[in-house]
Amino acid sequence: MNVGLVSNTYSGITKGQGALQSAKSNADNARFSEMLERLQRQNDGRGTLSSSQIAENGRLNGDYTTGFAGSFAGETNKAANPTGAAANQANPHIKSKTIDKTSELYEKSMELECYFVKQMLGAMRKTVMKSQESDFAQQTYEDMLFDEYATSMTKNAGFGLADQIYLSLV
Repeated sequence: MNVGLVSNTYSGITKGQGALQSAKSNADNARFSEMLERLQRQNDGRGTLSSSQIAENGRLNGDYTTGFAGSFAGETNKAANPTGAAANQANPHIKSKTIDKTSELYEKSMELECYFVKQMLGAMRKTVMKSQESDFAQQTYEDMLFDEYATSMTKNAGFGLADQIYLSLV
């Protein structure tokens, strides 16, 4: 097949707009390539961030939950009494320990409790019958919503699992 014939036929069908679109696309590509090269040559740090500048210490990039950093900041939280199941001592002769809720260890204990709460909520969600199928975006949003539910429940419900974890590691 003759390439010139196909090109002329295409130009005839598009009334010359095909050549114009091709020229515009080539010009846009050239401008984009030039801009990319210019940005890559810049070495002033703009547009480039390290993961330590994005995420808090110990958190993953892309972690979208609110987390537990700074949840407890007051002086009263430095020597708090355990809550939930950790407050129930089986032996009354053992002196109750206090918890430093401002420490990083307690923050990590809360993250572990939050993980268990997420697992519990996930199992509960599977039992709910839905009237219609959900798309990927809706499922993603619901996952994010239930992650925030788990974080909020961990902070406010007083299950005491984080307290028990903390006390067992101190």
